[in-house]
Amino acid sequence: MPKLKEIAKACKSKNAGPFQITFDIMFEDLATFEKVRASKSITPAIIAGLYGVAEKDVLFTEYPPALAYKATIARRIPSGGVGDTDIYGAQQHAPLLELDINI
Repeated sequence: MPKLKEIAKACKSKNAGPFQITFDIMFEDLATFEKVRASKSITPAIIAGLYGVAEKDVLFTEYPPALAYKATIARRIPSGGVGDTDIYGAQQHAPLLELDINI
């Protein structure tokens, strides 16, 4: 079973304003995207589990024209707030990289 980091073209995170983080996962080709899609290895429930949020709080979009997924969650600490260690949200995708993809 491959890890997401082994089959994704890109996996990144960034701020979606000061109170949210968005994750983008993109694939190189339609065949890989469709295999991942059919496997249900990337879902709102899985994102919620990785980041410790309720599934209802994950804004999740499949975007087949770009062979991509997007998920947005609330930041635990607002960007630039006391205790924030990632002001741009650019390091928050790391847990996704180790996600097992059942294809």
